[in-house]
Amino acid sequence: LQVEESAVSLWNWTVTKHTCAVISDEQRAKLRFVACRLICLCEGSDPPEATIRRQVLMSMKTGKGWIDIGKAGVADGFLENAVSSIEKLYVKLRKGSEDEADIQAHRADVEKSLFKVLSYQAESVFAQGDFQKAMMCVQRCKDMLMKLPKETCYLSILCYNFGVETYEWKKYEQSSFWLSQSYGIGKMDMKYSIGKEMQAKVLRLLATTYFEWDCSLYLDKALKAISLANQENLHPAGFFLKVKILLKSGASDEDINSALAEFTQLEMSLDFCLNTAKLLLEHGRESVGFDFLKSVPERFESSPDLGKITLLHIEFLLQNKRELLAKQKIEEVIIGHYTGKQLLPEALNQLHSILWDRAAKHYEEKKYSEALHWYNYSVSFYTPGQIDQNLAKLQRNMASCYLHLKQVDKAKEAVKQAERCDPNSIFTKFSVYKIAVMENDADKAVEAVIEMGKLAEKPSEHEDKLRVDKNTGSNLLSLAAQIALENDQQIVAIKALEYLSEHLQDCQQLFAALKCLVRLMLSKVMAENAEKRDEDINSILTYLNLVHKKLGESFTEEKFTGDMRILEAHWFRKVAWNLAVQFKDSPEKMRDFFVLSFKLSQFCPSDKAVLVAQKTCLLMAAAVDLEMGRQQVTPSEQTELFSEALQHLQTCKEIWKVLKLTGDFAKDPTDTLLLLYEFEARSKLNDPTLHNFMESVWEQPQIEIKTLEIIASLAMESPARYPVLCKKALKSALNLHRKQAVIDAVKFSKCLHSLINVSLPTGLTDLDTCVLQEVWDYFEDALSVISSTDAYPEMEVLWLMTRAWNTGIFQYTLGKYKEAEQWCGLGMRFLNHLGSLKKSYE
Repeated sequence: LQVEESAVSLWNWTVTKHTCAVISDEQRAKLRFVACRLICLCEGSDPPEATIRRQVLMSMKTGKGWIDIGKAGVADGFLENAVSSIEKLYVKLRKGSEDEADIQAHRADVEKSLFKVLSYQAESVFAQGDFQKAMMCVQRCKDMLMKLPKETCYLSILCYNFGVETYEWKKYEQSSFWLSQSYGIGKMDMKYSIGKEMQAKVLRLLATTYFEWDCSLYLDKALKAISLANQENLHPAGFFLKVKILLKSGASDEDINSALAEFTQLEMSLDFCLNTAKLLLEHGRESVGFDFLKSVPERFESSPDLGKITLLHIEFLLQNKRELLAKQKIEEVIIGHYTGKQLLPEALNQLHSILWDRAAKHYEEKKYSEALHWYNYSVSFYTPGQIDQNLAKLQRNMASCYLHLKQVDKAKEAVKQAERCDPNSIFTKFSVYKIAVMENDADKAVEAVIEMGKLAEKPSEHEDKLRVDKNTGSNLLSLAAQIALENDQQIVAIKALEYLSEHLQDCQQLFAALKCLVRLMLSKVMAENAEKRDEDINSILTYLNLVHKKLGESFTEEKFTGDMRILEAHWFRKVAWNLAVQFKDSPEKMRDFFVLSFKLSQFCPSDKAVLVAQKTCLLMAAAVDLEMGRQQVTPSEQTELFSEALQHLQTCKEIWKVLKLTGDFAKDPTDTLLLLYEFEARSKLNDPTLHNFMESVWEQPQIEIKTLEIIASLAMESPARYPVLCKKALKSALNLHRKQAVIDAVKFSKCLHSLINVSLPTGLTDLDTCVLQEVWDYFEDALSVISSTDAYPEMEVLWLMTRAWNTGIFQYTLGKYKEAEQWCGLGMRFLNHLGSLKKSYE
């Protein structure tokens, strides 16, 4: 008993909360489900009448709730329970009644509930797509209508709803069945019928179903259905549908006129009449259509929308290629416009649209004079001095026609009018541009392009009225560039493409524009003298930098694939490379192009060819930076250049490591160049890590004599000054010279000369004994080589002799007589090795 009370309380609470819109339909269905299950669990072996009635009600409403939220499958069990409970109720009522009148009353009560449950079951199985079961349920309900006539309207509406749904699903056969059932049920009891208007609605949908199902096969049924609908209730929709069916069937003009005559007394709107006329004309029934159209004004003499009739007349005259008659009608409208018979604004706008469409058609066919004729009709409706955005567009269109006809003065006048109406329109500026190009006025054309570029950045407020999308500015600038190229106006084309490249969103179009720009600018540069080149070369650098930026951004664009990106990167990196080579007379530009070529190559797959190109670009960029740093520049500029060179070299070293893994590079000088460039950059930056860097160099077994000699030279080249490193490099070089199978006396002499110079600098007032001993050894080395070969340069022997003698004299002046005697004696030893000069110095 407590469970039953709780179930009833839950049910009542659900009803209350749903009425207050506190819970949703699905929540209500679930709560009813719980309450109903609980009630069923409480059922005893012989429940009282009230309990059974409650079960019937709760099962019915729970099942209906599930149907209403689109879960018909869950409803079936509850509806079956409801039928079972109704049967139990009927048995219980029969037991307690012996009087026939009571039995009949109970039966009527039970049948009413059963009817309701059967109709819900019909809804459930229909929702589940079971046509046969739905049909059976409805038939049982239909059989019960004799006893329940008040349910006639309900069952008719139910069948109509089934008909509507199956029609929407394009299940025409099922739809025709349900709609026929709805109509038939509606006629069973006129007292409780759905009414003539609803019956006519059912029949109109039935006729439409037959019409769309297969008009040729079910034409008679469709006509019969619509005729019945019109008998039940005369309605414009029925009239229109009947005409539509007759037209589809290929009925004669006479039959269609008869159908039209049936509705002469029917009240219809002007739009409905126009739609009917349009239907007739679209089906090629000109005679009937135009006659009907002529009869319409009589019915709507006082309507302000009479202009719509004229517009429809004009449209169909044009569609049927009867331009002369259409022109006559338009001229009548123009006369009316200035004699108090103006069209309403909406109708006038529609007429403008018709006129422009016709003009556009002639323009596409290159019949420019005829297009102007139609545009002039449109102009006729504007008053002199009127300011209107559409008038500006109209004047621009006329200007285009005049330009094609080579009537430049008229085109200029039209554009002037457009500027008056809409001076800040990109379209107007484009018209100005076209005229400037045609007149070969490059300055004015460039000025117009600049204005177009500015307007492309800030679309004017009215542009949405002219249906300007976000790409309009780009499209017009692209067209402007094309026009300039077609007219051999290179400078104008360049300016248009520059603005275009700033606004293009599509990567493919952007790179195509930049390629064109680079080609154009290159041809311009080649034709210029050196003085004018710098600015244009800078422009090319700007384009390539933009390419690099856009390639980086292109990863977010789906349409621009990885393969496309690689192709573009290859094209532009090669261009940058070629430009670097081409502008070798301008080191700074050459360096910038090599750096750009490297940056662009980073978007390419790292195959061997690309890695070689990257390495070369960075080496060349570093070389140029070092060369520029050697020039007479300020210390801050030097520092910047040497630092940039060092950055390039660090990146290059990483690439070189990878590249060496791809093959044999034994004869490649890259290692040597990297070493020399890095040493120069670090030494001239006074890098504190220079000595550590050189430790690894001294340990290299394959280092060449020439490399060591260059290191020595660089170590003392301003602003660097590293005598210790210089001496170490020269000593290493001298050792390598000694190890040669045959000593190259000329090269040995030069190396020794440099080592003595750096070890024994001129102008010193005092010399360390250790230093003098070290230098003495170098002289002894020289004598050893001189004694073993005749190839030692005589001038070098003379230099050694003089240097040793002077060192002795220097010692003498310091009072170091013993040392002086030794050094002078050393000098005398070289005298014997002089050739032709010996006598002069003896």
